[in-house]
Amino acid sequence: MSQRDYSEKRDYIRMRIDTDVSLVHAGQVISATCIDLSSSGMQVEAPKRFQVGDKLEVKIDSEFSALSGLEATTEVVWIADQPGGAQKFGLRILQMK
Repeated sequence: MSQRDYSEKRDYIRMRIDTDVSLVHAGQVISATCIDLSSSGMQVEAPKRFQVGDKLEVKIDSEFSALSGLEATTEVVWIADQPGGAQKFGLRILQMK
């Protein structure tokens, strides 16, 4: 990763949310945890393994009936394997729905 890539990553405010998220990949729904969220992407931890470049549909339900949840098409941009076979990964938001 170049220094420019790193500095651009930090140009976005990240909000730590630790909330449930549903991922859809190849017709399969996977329950995961969204660790943090920014205007351009999110960090997620899931029990299923993905590859860089995979496209995932993401849905985060709102706890408040007056607010809609988040639905987006995303792409896996980095992966970090975790103990027990889980994976943390970064998702770039391609399109909000």
